[in-house]
Amino acid sequence: MSKIFTQSDVASHNKTDSLWIVIDGDVYDLTPFQEDHPGGKKILQRVAGKDASKQFWKYHNEGILKKYKKLQIGSLDTKPKPAAEPMPVALPQKAVAKPAAAAVTAAPAEEAEALEPFGQQIPFADPAWYQGYHSPYFNETHAALRAEVREWVDAEIEPNVTEWDEKKEVPHEIYKELGRRGYLAGLLGVHYQKDYTDNLVKSVPVEKWDLFHEMIITDELSRTASGGFVWNMLGGFGIGCPPLVKFGKKPLIDRILPGILNGDKRICLAITEPDAGSDVANLTCEAKLSEDGKHYIVNGEKKWITNGIWSDYFTTAVRTGKPGMNGVSLLLIERSFGGVSTRRMDCQGVWSSGTTYITFEDVKVPVENLLGKENQGFRAIMTNFNHERIGIIIQCLRFSRVCYEESVKHANKRKTFGKKLIEHPVIRLKLAHMARQIEASYNWLENLLYQCEKMGETEAMLRLGGPIAGLKAQATVTFEFCAREASQIFGGLSYSRGGQGGKVERLYRDVRAYAIPGGSEEIMLDLSIRQSMRVHKMLAFTFAVPECWELIFLGFINEVLTAAMGVAHGTGNSCEHRRSTQESINLRSKWL
Repeated sequence: MSKIFTQSDVASHNKTDSLWIVIDGDVYDLTPFQEDHPGGKKILQRVAGKDASKQFWKYHNEGILKKYKKLQIGSLDTKPKPAAEPMPVALPQKAVAKPAAAAVTAAPAEEAEALEPFGQQIPFADPAWYQGYHSPYFNETHAALRAEVREWVDAEIEPNVTEWDEKKEVPHEIYKELGRRGYLAGLLGVHYQKDYTDNLVKSVPVEKWDLFHEMIITDELSRTASGGFVWNMLGGFGIGCPPLVKFGKKPLIDRILPGILNGDKRICLAITEPDAGSDVANLTCEAKLSEDGKHYIVNGEKKWITNGIWSDYFTTAVRTGKPGMNGVSLLLIERSFGGVSTRRMDCQGVWSSGTTYITFEDVKVPVENLLGKENQGFRAIMTNFNHERIGIIIQCLRFSRVCYEESVKHANKRKTFGKKLIEHPVIRLKLAHMARQIEASYNWLENLLYQCEKMGETEAMLRLGGPIAGLKAQATVTFEFCAREASQIFGGLSYSRGGQGGKVERLYRDVRAYAIPGGSEEIMLDLSIRQSMRVHKMLAFTFAVPECWELIFLGFINEVLTAAMGVAHGTGNSCEHRRSTQESINLRSKWL
């Protein structure tokens, strides 16, 4: 139980051997912290025994109070007790919420009432449905999951993210917790994998799980303002595991997937090579069939592989046939096979994500670890595109909101020329431009997620590939804009690591890690128009003859894949290795 002190009690502890201060009515014993204070102990000694709230908030944010919560020893007797009044009000709200959940289950989403406001209610700092606006997409299960993830992030993650980023590693226990909470089983862009995990999400019934629940987890994790942390948790898993689930043989899935979804094992996607970024069709990592036909012998290198240094499994694109995309296969390579070496790569941003250079030397991979069919790996790879890019979009837009939110808070306490920053029109203009881009992009995201939820997989890949590519470019441009404008508002505070501008400084470094991987902006914008226009031209015919979706899908395979794969590290010429539409259609019998 927290102790209660008077102001005179605190005032008596004003020496170096017993140094107490008050911040917002709470009492902190900083005696053991004096030597560790980044600003030096003299600053602390000047406010010893006093209320230091004004000085604290001038140089720090609430994250520091969370990080050093252990130094709090009690509160002043004059501090207001907020729990006394809210408690009676909160109880009826909770009592009403449970029947409401049942009502939402029975009634269509569009008839539901607006959900209770959630968060700090800074305009545009959270999505509209957090702030009491009506939404056709979210119900009580989404609100419950949001609260569950927010509590975990605020208590266990956000206070430590800066430290983890500097160390370039996140404790494995945090990733393990994703599995224990049942989150990993719902983050694959497919139905919740309840049969392959020991743990289910507490706040959401499995049968109610949808893509908006998946979005909420990614979005709330992204509030930490660290691309490195989010990629550490979801990066390799989110793109390496779906091909296993969709194309792996059942015995392979049964053996491997439970360990992954429970958080005991890790997986990544290994496609990009030193000489095959955009030009993935010409990758050279080779897999030759052994003489007895029981193994593939894999030799080659992979580069810029997220989570590779920690992974037990590598969903790997290899060449098993002729040059070009029709000679590429996907193998699930296990580190335990031997011959797999990994080393960390130092990059501009996302420090704790584990970006990796991988070398495969005579790795013997059982043929049972082939995902899909031999020489048809591009179809398996293609199914990742929409899911991967939507994940990037969600992260970019939350990072943009963080930049905006931090800027609003700073602008309301920082003074220049006798006025708060927020009182300067030029600052409000910057905030307005940030908000309009964020809100426009987020509403587009909600619409596309809804379409993904309603469409079949093949139709979604065909019809939504262009819009999702366009939104991926829009989201990364928005992120880059918001990071820059936030940096301008913070000034020098966003140039130094840590402190009040620490989140902005870190996100500014992470921008390029989102603008390039998953398809660079140039490739995404070109793909968005080219694919959307081709779909438009064929819509009349395909609606008249629905079975022709298959033909169009096949006609797109090479054109879309070469552009979309561009994926990783450069703009490339997406048309360079395009095969004709007719040739792709001729492959129909093999692909379907």
